[in-house]
Amino acid sequence: MSNKAIIHTSHAPEAIGPYSQAVKVGNTVYLSGQIPLDPATMQLVQGTIDEETTRVFENLKAVAEAAGGSMADFVKVSIFLTDLNDFAAVNEVMKRYFTAPYPARACVQVAALPKGARVEIEGIMSC
Repeated sequence: MSNKAIIHTSHAPEAIGPYSQAVKVGNTVYLSGQIPLDPATMQLVQGTIDEETTRVFENLKAVAEAAGGSMADFVKVSIFLTDLNDFAAVNEVMKRYFTAPYPARACVQVAALPKGARVEIEGIMSC
């Protein structure tokens, strides 16, 4: 018997592939990467990197809440950018969603992201 629970909310975009929005195992929640998709339209948010990153964090927040947690429960985030020059702007948005002590983090530049997004973020929570 598995203690794995699939997390789903209509307040975040539907999965665009064969994956779940998040999976909870015990007290650990693994959140799939979110890109700046508007959950109502499933269209990519067009705007500044600040606006796109804000949409990503709002998507992650919705999934976190569906799992019974909050942004304060994140222990690790991984950020994928198509342009590392956006690093400082993404940091500023991240500071609006997390307070010290901050979660562990990785941030890397990648060649491309789904649907032409400029930012994707995934996370791990403990709640």
